[in-house]
Amino acid sequence: MTSKEALLTRIDQEQIRFINLWFVDITGGVKSIIVPSSRAEMVLSEGVLFDGSSIEGGTRAVESDMLLLPDLDTFTVLPWDVPEERVARLICTVQTPQGEPFLGDPRTVLKQVIEEARELGFTYKTGVELEFFLFQRPTLDSPINPLLPHDEVSYFDLSTNFTQSIRRKMVSALMELGMCVDSAHHEIGSGQHEIDFDYDEVLVSADQILTARVALKSVAQRNGLHCTFMPRPRRDLPGSGMHTHQSLHDLETGRNAFSDPDNEYGLSEVGRFFLAGQLHHARAMSAVLAPLVNSYKRLGTSFEAPVYVTWAHINRSALIRLPSSMAGDAEHTRLELRCPDPSSNPYLAAAVMLGAGLDGIRQRLPLPEPLEETLLGQDRIRLRHTEVLPNSLDEALTVMEQDEVVLSALGPHISDSFLKAKRQEVDDYNRQITAWELEHYLNRY
Repeated sequence: MTSKEALLTRIDQEQIRFINLWFVDITGGVKSIIVPSSRAEMVLSEGVLFDGSSIEGGTRAVESDMLLLPDLDTFTVLPWDVPEERVARLICTVQTPQGEPFLGDPRTVLKQVIEEARELGFTYKTGVELEFFLFQRPTLDSPINPLLPHDEVSYFDLSTNFTQSIRRKMVSALMELGMCVDSAHHEIGSGQHEIDFDYDEVLVSADQILTARVALKSVAQRNGLHCTFMPRPRRDLPGSGMHTHQSLHDLETGRNAFSDPDNEYGLSEVGRFFLAGQLHHARAMSAVLAPLVNSYKRLGTSFEAPVYVTWAHINRSALIRLPSSMAGDAEHTRLELRCPDPSSNPYLAAAVMLGAGLDGIRQRLPLPEPLEETLLGQDRIRLRHTEVLPNSLDEALTVMEQDEVVLSALGPHISDSFLKAKRQEVDDYNRQITAWELEHYLNRY
């Protein structure tokens, strides 16, 4: 754990001029307050007061004062700023002026669910596959539409020097920020990329997702491109997902609690209960894991995006997949949840995923049989009786409202604010008149 004294020394040695204090609202948007490094000692000791009433999911005006408390372990120097204005970053949790956790802070909510796992004897680790698109935008004043991908290559293609170069620059920036990148490659769609991050404690993983989204946009902008984590930016291109690999580990020994080499699938009883819990609450989790109107133009319609609430070992269209491990490598047993997309709030997404899995363990929920690819064309009767994910954000919100486990994982403050904000998004979307409607109806009726 990083000490205040060590950070102050580093700030002085590296000639940091400013410190950027980051925090998030319920939609996952990054907010920040910048302070000069001359105030570093006070900020690290006491935090910074700010007006919390003006952020999404904040407080009423009468109770608006909030305190940003930096997590010292998140200190990093932002590599894209000019040397004479070196800026460091700290991710903060939000507290009341009395020092109590603010229950409208997504990072605080995740910490609470992490503590629930610890009470059961587990730590929760995740690793994500972050997909995104790069579109041409030579200058900031250039229009984004029409959306023109920056290349015309596809899955794992050895592409042009520029495409390789921009991906290397992105990985380099992430590594300078202290992240462990497992690999990076081109995805199926033109201009679509994927960066995979190493497994880590879930709070670290959530911080990394938040940081990566800012970093990748910054690198893209400096290279005449626009980076977007929108789930489905063009109908003729596949959607972008954020497949999340996950496992529980014994709090004392660190051993993988999902591993059982004697089981047919190598999955322990704890792992099977956890998997059953996520399947049981999958439809209710969708509003958090796929939180945009646009998210449902990816789910069930884009390549490899799941639609059925099923699990499998091989079937890549299943909602949850049990990936293969190398022989003798049972410690890497994990579950891959395939419905999250990169627009989700990483803290809230992790909170509901963990909360659902823990409910499966507590309730000892039964696990249905897997649905492998070999059965898809044969077991039509079973498919007709298999639950499907919501096909719209409106439906997902309705299901979420009825699921006490998902609501409890978020807490009443965030769940109420989240539902209100997302209902407004649905209403705004439903009131628009689209180009498709004008094209099909204006002259016909």
